[in-house]
Amino acid sequence: MKAKRIAILESRLGEQMVELVAKRGGVPVHAPALAELPDLDLPQIAALVHALEKTPARLAIFQTGVGTRALFAATDGLGLTATLLELLAGSTVVARGPKPSGALRSRHVRIDRSAAEPFTTKEVLDCIADLPVKGESVIIQRYGSVNHELDRALEARGAEVIEIPTYRWSLPADTSPLENLVGALERGELHAAVFTNAEQARNLFSVAKKLGRADSLRAALNRTLVASIGPVASAALREQQVNIGLESSPPKLGALISALDTALSQ
Repeated sequence: MKAKRIAILESRLGEQMVELVAKRGGVPVHAPALAELPDLDLPQIAALVHALEKTPARLAIFQTGVGTRALFAATDGLGLTATLLELLAGSTVVARGPKPSGALRSRHVRIDRSAAEPFTTKEVLDCIADLPVKGESVIIQRYGSVNHELDRALEARGAEVIEIPTYRWSLPADTSPLENLVGALERGELHAAVFTNAEQARNLFSVAKKLGRADSLRAALNRTLVASIGPVASAALREQQVNIGLESSPPKLGALISALDTALSQ
């Protein structure tokens, strides 16, 4: 990837990605496409915990590490962490991947089921396919947006789904880096664009649409090597009719950067 200009849309781990690309000789162009905003309603969480004391949940599904940590930080402040831990001890606890698993283990929560790679909703549903949920409550730690696919699948099996919002995704307050990125892609100034989250694709196209340049962005990306961290991000790109040049396997940052380095070196 020596001297290749690479667009990085990651926000939370953006600086880490910039360093990884630079260490391999690439020229990172950082345009954060996502803001994570707190979405914790403390009275709602307190009411939920107390409601679960009366009607325990059959399943508790944790989807992200940052959201899991935020939930426990909220119950710490409410003085309800011990109650939540006791309730989880009586539920089947499901982790979507290594990040929520790590957050749960830091609180000494037993993990009963873990989704397999690449840690998508399909793998979550596969790992609980044998569990009866009809007439049961299922709590889901929401990530940046509602997981409609997961909710609908569980509701179709007769479950009562209760989502716990912890944070939500939004456009960054300053979208000028994304606007500049659209222009750079249109001018063919970039060799690759790296997407590590489905919302990054949606937000980039949202900005382009406001500029009246969504079609030219699509054409520009299809002239550029588009690297996706995994199937969820790839699906969002395909929704925008963008061709995927490479998809990381496993869906991890290090593997993604290595695959990108190989692709750009050929």
